[in-house]
Amino acid sequence: IIRTPPRNSQSTTITISIRETAQQTMGDQGYDPKRSRVNDDTMMDFIRGTVTGEITDVPGIGPAGAKKLAAGEGDDKVTNTYQLIGKFLTLKGPDDDGNKVESMEHCEKFWFWLQDKGISAHRSAIVKAIALKVNGLLPGVYDPDLYEDEDDDDDE
Repeated sequence: IIRTPPRNSQSTTITISIRETAQQTMGDQGYDPKRSRVNDDTMMDFIRGTVTGEITDVPGIGPAGAKKLAAGEGDDKVTNTYQLIGKFLTLKGPDDDGNKVESMEHCEKFWFWLQDKGISAHRSAIVKAIALKVNGLLPGVYDPDLYEDEDDDDDE
């Protein structure tokens, strides 16, 4: 909150959201699960539900996103949830030096792959949904605790 000196007898208070200003200035800088704008119930329904193969069942993917993911040829073309999960798992493979790809790097790679496919909205929601879904099938693939702030511990 910034208080400006009054020009007359009335005081003026201006509230500026530093977080919003920083996001506008910096733009998207990679995966952040807190940027997910998907309703918690929607996310949990997807995580607990059966994989149907319908790409738009993934929280954050609508018809426009499905079309962008389906563009391309060969392995670059993703038309169903199974292929999207497969792409996510493919990015878990060893890095260029043969080292294991850890959870944070894995999510970053998937986020930037989505960006390269032209997905401009809900990337963090898509990454979070697929990471949590796959972690339920293959525990240890995703570690959501890595993304908690120290301030979050104070709330418990």
